[in-house]
Amino acid sequence: MSKVLTIPEGYQSALTLRQTQHAIKYIKDLFQQALSFALTLDRVTAPLLVQKGSGINDDLNGIERKVEFSIKEIEQEAEIVQSLAKWKRMALHRYCYNPGEGIYTDMNAIRRDDDADNIHSIFVDQWDWEKVITREERNVETLKDTVRFIVKAIAYAKRKVRLRYPQLTAEICDTPFFITAQELEDMYPDKTPKERENLITKEHKTVFIMQIGGKLRSGQKHDGRAPDYDDWSLNGDLLFWNEVLGCALEISSMGIRVDAESLEKQLILSGAEDRKKYEYHQMILSDALPLTIGGGIGQSRLCMLLLEKAHIGEVQVSVWPSAMMKECADHGIVLL
Repeated sequence: MSKVLTIPEGYQSALTLRQTQHAIKYIKDLFQQALSFALTLDRVTAPLLVQKGSGINDDLNGIERKVEFSIKEIEQEAEIVQSLAKWKRMALHRYCYNPGEGIYTDMNAIRRDDDADNIHSIFVDQWDWEKVITREERNVETLKDTVRFIVKAIAYAKRKVRLRYPQLTAEICDTPFFITAQELEDMYPDKTPKERENLITKEHKTVFIMQIGGKLRSGQKHDGRAPDYDDWSLNGDLLFWNEVLGCALEISSMGIRVDAESLEKQLILSGAEDRKKYEYHQMILSDALPLTIGGGIGQSRLCMLLLEKAHIGEVQVSVWPSAMMKECADHGIVLL
């Protein structure tokens, strides 16, 4: 288990279990209000499950198995969502949102093929958000400005948490450093993508890596992305330096969404042109859906970062390998 589990030397949670539960609620209440205000978002209700074969579920990297099951009174099987990237854009259309307006929701998902470690769980909880933009706003400056708003909201939440729990001493850099995946590969050509992320984030503390999904000049991808929600030239990952674990921690994946041109191109590159049969894809190709920007912000990961925890299981209840549970217990890491 030591190969996938990091045990920080001398680690001890700064908060008791009861304080931790209070702090989780405080962060979630505080941050979603700050996010809603910063990006002009309304809170909406979202699905936990969708019909199998509808094309609305997120395919992530295209290889993850969805959790599927039958329902007594419905012939079509259902799937637990993996994220709400496509559903949100459809919702903005259905609810008649205008440019400059958007939505956010609590998204709970099960990703059965995720590897369990300090920062990964098969249970995923995040704030999924989406906002309508104009054609003129489909550019990198809109993306960067949105990242800056989110980082300011996270830094604000950290300051408020430190006032309530002064034993928490880490700080959040509120000025993101922007770099493309290709620029990062050029800087560290002999490193893996994760090693590059750690090196650049250790130096700059708060980093947004842009243009993720397509192949780099090396022929490799920085990371995988489904071809039908983010525009790979206008997206990225938001990383913060985690002092407790000594590594970069991804808090958000986000981007300006595909339009007809970028969807067509990315479906061809991914060999996924068969997806054009779905209503969602047809609506993009016919310009029926609004142009949007959106993403997800990990709730448990944000709590883990702000509360200076060593394991995501300290801020969420999930299931874990028995060997991991024992090793955590042996080293004073108390899982909820």
